[in-house]
Amino acid sequence: MPPVTLDQLPVGAQGAILHVEGEDPLAVRLMEMGLIDGTPVKVLGAAPFGDPREYLVRGFRLSLRATEARRVSIQPT
Repeated sequence: MPPVTLDQLPVGAQGAILHVEGEDPLAVRLMEMGLIDGTPVKVLGAAPFGDPREYLVRGFRLSLRATEARRVSIQPT
């Protein structure tokens, strides 16, 4: 399966992080929250209108807006 961005994974899907795009403060913050290369991530759910979405990363729940999740490349498993 080809790489996708985190916002494209359906609820219940999982994968491994390949890359966080950018070097700005948002990219740094995403990496500080545990979104680093090789980390497993699973989509747990979404708000009623689909944004934000909730992810399981390193044993904790993380909510991200679609604009933030688009910056994270994932290899689906």
